[in-house]
Amino acid sequence: MAPVVTSISPAQGVPAGGTNVTLTGSGFTGATMVRFGPNGTTFVIVSDTQITAKTPAGSGTVQVTVTAPTGTSTQNVFFTYAPAPVLTTLTPTSGPTSGGNVVTLTGTNLTGATSVKFGTNTGVILTNTATQITVIAPAGPPSSVNVTVTTPSGTSNALPYTYVAVPAPTLTSLTPTSGSPAGGNVVTVNGTNLSGATSVKFGSNTGVILTNTATQITVIAPAGPPSSVNVTVTTAGGTSNGLPYTYVATPAPTLTTLSPTSGPTTGGNTVTLTGTNLTGATSVKFGSNTGVILTNTATQITATAPPGTGNVNVTVTTAGGTSNALPYAYVATPAPTLTTLSPTSGPTTGGNTVTLTGTNLTGATAVLFGATPATVLTNTATQITATAPPGTGNVNVTVTTAGGTSNALPYSYVAAPVPTLSSLSPTSGPTSGGNVVTLNGSNLAGATSVKFGSNAATVLTNTAGQITVIAPAGPPSSVNVTVTTAGGTSNPLPYFYLAAPTLSDLSPHLGPATGGNTVTVFGTNLTLTSAVNFGANPATAITVISDNQLTVTAPAGTGTVVVTVTTPGGTSTAATGNPYYTYLGAPVLTSLVPSHGADLGGDAIVLSGSNLTYTDSVTFGGVPASFAAISDTQVVATSPGGAPGTVNVVAHTPAGNSNALPFVYDPS
Repeated sequence: MAPVVTSISPAQGVPAGGTNVTLTGSGFTGATMVRFGPNGTTFVIVSDTQITAKTPAGSGTVQVTVTAPTGTSTQNVFFTYAPAPVLTTLTPTSGPTSGGNVVTLTGTNLTGATSVKFGTNTGVILTNTATQITVIAPAGPPSSVNVTVTTPSGTSNALPYTYVAVPAPTLTSLTPTSGSPAGGNVVTVNGTNLSGATSVKFGSNTGVILTNTATQITVIAPAGPPSSVNVTVTTAGGTSNGLPYTYVATPAPTLTTLSPTSGPTTGGNTVTLTGTNLTGATSVKFGSNTGVILTNTATQITATAPPGTGNVNVTVTTAGGTSNALPYAYVATPAPTLTTLSPTSGPTTGGNTVTLTGTNLTGATAVLFGATPATVLTNTATQITATAPPGTGNVNVTVTTAGGTSNALPYSYVAAPVPTLSSLSPTSGPTSGGNVVTLNGSNLAGATSVKFGSNAATVLTNTAGQITVIAPAGPPSSVNVTVTTAGGTSNPLPYFYLAAPTLSDLSPHLGPATGGNTVTVFGTNLTLTSAVNFGANPATAITVISDNQLTVTAPAGTGTVVVTVTTPGGTSTAATGNPYYTYLGAPVLTSLVPSHGADLGGDAIVLSGSNLTYTDSVTFGGVPASFAAISDTQVVATSPGGAPGTVNVVAHTPAGNSNALPFVYDPS
């Protein structure tokens, strides 16, 4: 049984080679070759399950294989040649001894960084790409240190970074220098060395920092008793000098005007109060009843009036006390009147929007269709929009407000027609759902649900003749699609959930870079195959043999690619099986050494050239010879017997025949 390679550690190293790696697997006893891509290397068989080797020079990502007398491994175990990281710049090149600032490192080959060192201390990596790393600098003493990056391919060159002692902050001015004992006002603090402030204190109380630069901080002042306190700023450099800030007792509020000065007994209207010292209002009273405060500044308050009767006094209360009173009159509300409905009819299931116009409609407490209440959507003095409730026959529509109940207008409930489906497009899709399906038919307007079996789809568009939906997920099976409207549920149409295709194997796994050869694909759910791709390139001549097998003509390509199959159920992935296909360059022979041999055969002949790794036959004048492929550039063959004279020597791989080189049989 051929050897099996399950893993390699490490799986990455430098292009120059020389990385010590360990291969794990089975069947290693008697191994004759370890290759990294086409290149062989030195190795030591530790046991039947372990080999140690030193990587040859190389580039890119290559497959690692082990050859033994029982065959060559085929598992997809890869090694990546990645150069060591290189740093070009740091930004910034200095920072505080406390660390904590973000440093950006640029360079090359930075992917997969395992550590960023500032001298002997490790930073915290925030982001990492091939060309850039952002890192939180660790703390360090005032000095210059080297910054390096370590990846699986090694440690980078060093760039200098300087730790600078942070100077103590200094305050020069405050604006304003006083405020209310309630706090909440914004104070601007000016000075030097203010960056990275950790607290701004008003006496012993802490303000909320809004903005922070080296020369300015804005902060929300905390509450404090009427007195003078010192404002200080603390940073990594220490605590600043203090500047005085005075808490001033709040003056009593004063009212100058109300607008409007009257309103309905039901309340609910907005009243604007203007005056002075109104900031921080805790209540607005209409007589003994409290209004709802909507907005509040030092000179204006808007509030929703509570219900009430007669003439009352309006007052405002703040931390400074209660204001003077201004008069407000409650006026009896007139009865509402209806003039029109639009539309005047609708489905028995309700749910449609009806517009009611008239007078004195403000503050509607109920809109009734017969005895059934509707849902009010909008409400002004002259218009109401409402969602009609379900009902039957002819009913009266009325509006009720604080002024009473309106006159009635007639409204008719009309039975809706049953929806009918005529076609689906497409009629099948993946079990994961998510594809858009178009349903055609009649009486489809106002669909309340579209079901795929028992699962509901997401409706995208809906007209009387067509609905588009996002299909839900479902198990591989046939389900009925139905549409439900106010008129009932439609006839069903079949929809098929198809499992995504899977690939288990290919035959062959190798072929010429020019393509054109026939490849057999094995798997499941292949019957409805619409496309087969070799990497990004489409195959041609797709022939489905069964649900488990198909053949294609391979396209041209390079390297090792994943073969995928697409059906209405989706596209296969490389998660299972062995769907990998490798493109090979045509074999080329450049020399035979020696180019003469005895007519009895038995001479060892070295064939040199390129693309010889997968050589599967060598012929001397059409006669097969025994051989061994030593590397991608060399094959050793044993000449068969032949008549004296010149014959052509040809090597063959899955990519085809090589050119022919002459070999002369000398007579014995």
